[in-house]
Amino acid sequence: MKEENFFQRVYEVAKQIPYGRVTSYGAIAKYLASSGSARMVGWAMNASHNNEDIPAHRVVNRVGLLSGKHHFDGTNLMQQLLENEGIEVVDNQIVDFEKHFWDPAIELR
Repeated sequence: MKEENFFQRVYEVAKQIPYGRVTSYGAIAKYLASSGSARMVGWAMNASHNNEDIPAHRVVNRVGLLSGKHHFDGTNLMQQLLENEGIEVVDNQIVDFEKHFWDPAIELR
């Protein structure tokens, strides 16, 4: 599978994450039938920083940690974007992660 094809498929999923919800790198990889590719999803999110159509701030690690925050401009931009959507973040961790979690495998049937 070509990397840019995979990245494009990741972006199509990410664009569908609703406002005020988050998903994980692994959930996107699993939805794309590529469960071992969570890291590739992370690379795709990192490569998307110039595309405002892709809500990369809504993609976090499997426990709700803002593991990609260092790829955003400014110190707390990822957290600020999430908080603007009503998601509470404490110590780089989403509070009530399960409540905010959006699973593409369930939502995009």
